[in-house]
Amino acid sequence: MTPAPDDFEAMAKALEASGRYRVLRKLDAPRFEMRPAVGQVRQGVILDLETTGLDPKVDEIIEIGMVPFTYDVGGQIVSVGEPFSRLRQPSKPIPAEITKVTGITDAMVEGEVIDPAEVEAFIAEAALIIAHNASFDRRFAERFCPGFASKPWACSFSQIDWRAAGHESGKLAFLAASYGFFHDGHRAHHDCLATLEILAAPLAGSSGSGLQALLIAARKPTVRVFAENSPFELKDVLKARGYRWNGEAGPSPRAWWIDVEEADLAAELDYLQTQIYRGEVHLPTRKISAFERFSERV
Repeated sequence: MTPAPDDFEAMAKALEASGRYRVLRKLDAPRFEMRPAVGQVRQGVILDLETTGLDPKVDEIIEIGMVPFTYDVGGQIVSVGEPFSRLRQPSKPIPAEITKVTGITDAMVEGEVIDPAEVEAFIAEAALIIAHNASFDRRFAERFCPGFASKPWACSFSQIDWRAAGHESGKLAFLAASYGFFHDGHRAHHDCLATLEILAAPLAGSSGSGLQALLIAARKPTVRVFAENSPFELKDVLKARGYRWNGEAGPSPRAWWIDVEEADLAAELDYLQTQIYRGEVHLPTRKISAFERFSERV
């Protein structure tokens, strides 16, 4: 006879009480407490994509997951809506390594279509799009549905200092285990629910939740500094400092770049002049907000 769910929970608590075991619960639905809103509310959308590869110019979306939620002016989550979960058949077979990671097969996506208009309608009221790797997801999302380009974005992976909060990694599966649960990873809407669960929880080292810390970070404008024509032999030095390479000329120059807070701009320019260029130099900069951040457009 299979024990009842309450019996399983009692077993788990008994194991944990021994001090020798740590039990992870499976996340099937939000577990956090939702309280009445204080003041004005806004809608957010957690987004996760599964794709055939890493390059949005040649690879394709095979699954879109989104979870809508409302939050008040203090960053408290007050409700969670029904998830959006759709599969999509790409123009070419799904690579074996992608199927191994995601579990999504060609048979699963055969004949499946995602309508960009349906996606655009789903995000129409969103005041913020959150992804756990926004620099990846936003580039694919904007190519698939133009509505994503007009939305502000935030990244729950890079815009929260998870190490300062006591976590060795900001990867989703690692954070889930740290917060006491596991989920069906690398399936889009399950990853969305896991991200929301983590954001709703108190963030160690702060006075609020992960979502509250993320909202503060997302609202701060940053400045993108382009180390244009920097010495080639110092590229590894720049990379180690956090600079990334933009290899395509266009709205932005072909150069190593980094985003810094406005308060840190003078110090970063001083570093470049003294340590990289060894002399005075005038470098291009660009102010970045949540509307442009993580987008290919900058």
